[in-house]
Amino acid sequence: MSTIVYGIPNCDTVKKARVWLSEQGVDYTFHDYKKQGVPAERVDAWIAAVGWEPLVNRQGTTWRKLDEATKAGVVDAASAKALMLSQASVIKRPVIERDGVVVSVGFDNNRASDLAARLSA
Repeated sequence: MSTIVYGIPNCDTVKKARVWLSEQGVDYTFHDYKKQGVPAERVDAWIAAVGWEPLVNRQGTTWRKLDEATKAGVVDAASAKALMLSQASVIKRPVIERDGVVVSVGFDNNRASDLAARLSA
């Protein structure tokens, strides 16, 4: 089975997820948005799997720094995808896939048991 963690290495939530995965003995590949870019075909798959709204991190610094017109323009999957591809930091992190299927968007230690169940399914 193949697990991929998509994110930014200096993100605290990504760090916590990676530590947790390692502690659970989960082998994974890390895809660094900053170095490798955001894979457009994966964004399409994520939107198809979970919808565009959970993927846009409206609580983060990147979102808050956007001008109001840009924020107001994010109204559907196409506009959200365009923003995610141009501003990788606006994607809620990490996105975790197992065998090409999204098992988590974001990470919360309090809900890690849910993630463990999805990874073992």
